[in-house]
Amino acid sequence: MEQIYMVMLIALALLAITDLVVGVSNDAVNFLNSAIGSKAVSMKTIMIVASVGIACGALFSSGMMEIARSGIFVPSMFTFNEVMIIFMAVMIADILLLDVFNSIGLPTSTTVSIVFELLGAAVCLAGYKIVVQNGDMSSLGEYINTTKASQIVISILLSVALSFTVGALVQYISRLVFTFQFEKKVKYIGAIFGGLAITAITFFILIKGMKGVSFIPAETYAWITTHQLIILGISLVFWTVLSQVLMSVFRINILRLIIIIGTFALAMAFAGNDLVNFIGVPIAAFQSYGFFVDSGMSANTYTMGALASEEIVAPFYFLLFAGIVMVITLWTSKKARDVIATGVDLSRQGDGAEKFSPNALSRFIVRASVYAGAGINYFLPKSVQLKIDKQFEQPETRRRKNKDAPAFDMVRASVNLMVASILISIGTSLKLPLSTTYVTFMVAMGTSFADRAWDRESAVYRVAGVFNVIGGWFLTAIVAFVAAASIAYLLTIGGVVSFVGLLIVVAVLLYRSARIHARKNQEKEEQRRLRTEDIITIHEIVNDSSHHISKVIGKTNKLYTEVVDHLGLQDLKKLKKNKKTLKKLEDEVDELKGELFYFIKSLDESSIEASKFYILMLDNLQDMVQSIGYIVKNSYSHVNNNHKNLKFNQIRDLKKIDKDLQVLFDKIQETFDKESFKKIDGILEEKQELFDRVSDLIQKQIDRIRTTETSPKNTKLYFGLLLETKDLISASMNLLELFRDFYSDYKEVKEKAFPVL
Repeated sequence: MEQIYMVMLIALALLAITDLVVGVSNDAVNFLNSAIGSKAVSMKTIMIVASVGIACGALFSSGMMEIARSGIFVPSMFTFNEVMIIFMAVMIADILLLDVFNSIGLPTSTTVSIVFELLGAAVCLAGYKIVVQNGDMSSLGEYINTTKASQIVISILLSVALSFTVGALVQYISRLVFTFQFEKKVKYIGAIFGGLAITAITFFILIKGMKGVSFIPAETYAWITTHQLIILGISLVFWTVLSQVLMSVFRINILRLIIIIGTFALAMAFAGNDLVNFIGVPIAAFQSYGFFVDSGMSANTYTMGALASEEIVAPFYFLLFAGIVMVITLWTSKKARDVIATGVDLSRQGDGAEKFSPNALSRFIVRASVYAGAGINYFLPKSVQLKIDKQFEQPETRRRKNKDAPAFDMVRASVNLMVASILISIGTSLKLPLSTTYVTFMVAMGTSFADRAWDRESAVYRVAGVFNVIGGWFLTAIVAFVAAASIAYLLTIGGVVSFVGLLIVVAVLLYRSARIHARKNQEKEEQRRLRTEDIITIHEIVNDSSHHISKVIGKTNKLYTEVVDHLGLQDLKKLKKNKKTLKKLEDEVDELKGELFYFIKSLDESSIEASKFYILMLDNLQDMVQSIGYIVKNSYSHVNNNHKNLKFNQIRDLKKIDKDLQVLFDKIQETFDKESFKKIDGILEEKQELFDRVSDLIQKQIDRIRTTETSPKNTKLYFGLLLETKDLISASMNLLELFRDFYSDYKEVKEKAFPVL
């Protein structure tokens, strides 16, 4: 029977590696957000600094994993078999939960997930034992340490409110002092700012990052915690003087140095303190197995009271291996970049494509903030308002959009790291359960709010995004509890069969998630080519427009064919899938229209006339999308409402039109893919012939109504499809005519400028 536990240990080891990967992918946002967003140093340097921080945090960790062993449940109340079930359920649930959050690009707390998974699995096993033994459910408290769970809930509320408020306040003051033209001000007050920031960060390393590390005696750490004010004072003087020397003598940008040190500190603290979230459970299982073997007792009778010992530490080689896996993951994980992108996008300076959709709550808060701001301005003297506005005035170069420009400047990045370090240090000193994820994220949101990054153009989207992330945090606790409890129950009643089945399910789901994420990344790469903010010349406009037209024509062509086929088969599921494809196409074209401002701003003086062409081109693309949108949505609605199917003759006629459109759209797509624009005139000659075919079908349907047609819903749908098909053809031809005329003018200008010798 012991062999099954060896298999479980091997499975837990593999799950631990997987959990490290998904955990680092999610938590990387905590320490990379500020450095990546500000582009203070190269990406390679950022990754090296973070890697060193992670390695130091993992290697210097004391290996105390008490939260996994006895922080949530009372081990003496469970047998070895039950403890192994709890640990297995926790790891399976944790991997699946974090992978879901990584896939959708939302940061969550690995501490919250592991705590509530342990709680859920332990409650399930405890309840099961009580029921089987005909006990009283009021004794459930004897099995569970409920204090930790309540602390986590408090930490969510405390972290959110405190971090946002303090971050906003410090950033507001910092911006008033530095302005957006901080390069000039840094020369005079950079040393003081550097002294404050680096003092806060180094104090954070001492209090949080070095907490319980193996090479610092307990007495030394106790002295550090009892003499914090003295350490702070000495550090402030030392770092202020050193900052001035570095700036004056070595010409070092002190803001860049703050960001490097802060990134290292947060990465180190993450690895040192959050390591338990990833490998604590497997290590506890490994240690449990050792106690069980030494006992010589049965797995169903030996209780695990030995796990509560405070002297148990993780073996060094486990920590070393975990550090290596974490560093490799940091360099290779694409999902980590998606999670980081969420934090950077929500805090970036300026508007652009938004990831989240506004909701009623975000609209209410923004509207209330506008009214509150108006009220404050009513009492604030006009001269003071003008003075404040001047401090927040951005240079023209900063307002222009550029894909290589930082999301925010180094002043904000420094404040992010400084404030996060201070809050986490204070929380650790006061034994407040602040979450690193919650603090770093909400500080970034508070500083972006104070920096006026959330203006009237973007505030409603950013606020909605913040609420989505916060909602995900609370959802983490609920889902973690339920998932771990459910898995623990399946393992309890299903035994080996459930164990093997769940491992297969995990493998399949992770593989499927990786495939879906890879496909999404490919779509994002294609979507990046649709962006227009860096177009400058007419030649680039021609190339860019060709790509847009080809892409929309290709997707429209495919959608039309699929909808006609699925409508004929009354396939509701596939029609619903067509609606999702349509939504992506609508979003792509809508995003192009959202970039018009930056497109026009980026054009050189000789290309300004191309703006009108580009606007009209997008208008025609929008008309095409609206036409195919009507066809898709109404076909889905018709089938979803269980109306009568179209007649065989109607489907046959639609397929004929579909084949004609396929030929037309294939020609158009080939024309723009190969940029063989001489073929446009030949394609335009087919316009009237296509119109005539659609008109003939309309007349045929009128004749059917007069003789055999009996369904008004059927008639409405069929006429709608034909009329929108006609509009689709018209928009396509208008687009070709527009492009032909523009390209002719472009060629004429080009030939005059560069005559053939």
